[in-house]
Amino acid sequence: MATFVLVHGAWGGSWGYGALARELRAAGHDVHVPSLTGLGERMHLAHGGITLTDHINDVVCLIDCEGLDDIILVGHSYGGMVITGVSALRGKRIRTLIYLDAFLPQDGQMLWDIVDDGTRGMYIQNQRATPGLIAPIFPIPPGRAGRVSGHPLLTLLEPVKLGGEEGAIANHVYVYASASPVGSFAQFRERCSADPAWTVHDLATGHMLWDDDLAGVTRILLAAA
Repeated sequence: MATFVLVHGAWGGSWGYGALARELRAAGHDVHVPSLTGLGERMHLAHGGITLTDHINDVVCLIDCEGLDDIILVGHSYGGMVITGVSALRGKRIRTLIYLDAFLPQDGQMLWDIVDDGTRGMYIQNQRATPGLIAPIFPIPPGRAGRVSGHPLLTLLEPVKLGGEEGAIANHVYVYASASPVGSFAQFRERCSADPAWTVHDLATGHMLWDDDLAGVTRILLAAA
């Protein structure tokens, strides 16, 4: 049995991983799916002061309180920022890092540094009605209305700090959604493809990979187990 921790992206919550978590549990694995502060079922805690450190600590505290070890830590989209920060703090308890079409920052990079000017403009515009909390910058699919809340702007403005335990992690996987219109992630696929320490998978899906190819995403995660 493997231990998975699945970290969602911006505007998400644990609910977004429901189908994937069920597949992993059906295969006999232990699966933890935290909702980050201010998001998902914790949207009632949303405020403009939430930082990337808060979201990193959400996952670190889960690991510590549940006594988790030999973890397969998975992050989607913005969740890549979070798991990168977690890797520096709890890398000795992580077996594998898996980035699902996710941001992969270098030491000292913030998400704001990585995206383009157009995306930064949308972040600013979409928090004017709710200062500090960014409304989604993409259409909300049917069935998800009411479960999506504003994402804290400050989480995008804090750099990731490495130089801790991240070097203890043995396995690194990047899964690239090759049919996604979101243009931020090709740079990470390119970087990982050039690094023999990484395994790279391409899935012909949109950004929400498991919505389009649940079997493909499950197969990659089970291979890590």
